[in-house]
Amino acid sequence: MKRSSIRLQYNAPVTLTFFFLSLASLVLGYLTNNWTTSHLFSVYRSSMTDPLFYIRLFGHVLGHGGWDHFINNMLLFLVVAPPLEERYGSRTLLSGILMTALVSGILQCVLFPTSALLGASGIVFMLIMLSSLAGSKNGGIPITFILVGVLYLSQQIYSILFIQDNVANFMHIVGGICGTAFGFAVRKR
Repeated sequence: MKRSSIRLQYNAPVTLTFFFLSLASLVLGYLTNNWTTSHLFSVYRSSMTDPLFYIRLFGHVLGHGGWDHFINNMLLFLVVAPPLEERYGSRTLLSGILMTALVSGILQCVLFPTSALLGASGIVFMLIMLSSLAGSKNGGIPITFILVGVLYLSQQIYSILFIQDNVANFMHIVGGICGTAFGFAVRKR
């Protein structure tokens, strides 16, 4: 009688590594009384001579303000990212994540100099827009892409205008724009 063994697969290396790095940054934040969260995993305007500034430009997407923030981002991330990593490849997905992190980090410093940004929401919305473009054929624009874009954009604009919270809705829009631009660029290749 053969024993069947269960093997775990590290099936989406960029997705899983991003998840575990985000989890580690959250735990580090708790262990350091949020020192690492504010000095490594949040982006804000600071001196360009500070070496941590460059870490924050990319590291802010790994930081989260608490378990709820982390879980909400990671649930969507873990659903959307693996099929995209399989379709486009790990290197391409990593490029999209890094591009979105850099663009949102720079825009945060330029446009919102008195506040900090952290979290993977921009990355998640980049992936959602990229995912909605994945079904295109023969250079056409999928109707699902248009519907996702309209619903997403209208929700973010409504939140900016009428809801006062600590959510960086503008950076969600930036993530969606990055995903759209990245999707069209990847599609052309």
